[in-house]
Amino acid sequence: MKIYRPNNRCNIVGEQVRLLRKKAGLSQEELAAKIQLAGLDMTQKAISRIETGSRVVPDYELLYLCRALHVPLDVLLPETL
Repeated sequence: MKIYRPNNRCNIVGEQVRLLRKKAGLSQEELAAKIQLAGLDMTQKAISRIETGSRVVPDYELLYLCRALHVPLDVLLPETL
């Protein structure tokens, strides 16, 4: 079974995560720390890999990212692939 990868990426939210993180004035490490404080073990390296599209993002991690960035889920998801 072939896995579909839009634009050869493992996720569709990475670019938006990067934009929102920078808009919030957070480093990757600071975003990871906020997520860790919320109860999910996530490292700076994981944030980097999400942003570059080289890491799959499970649905539960999307919720932690949204909470840490103070945005609703639909803001992370693109309108088109």
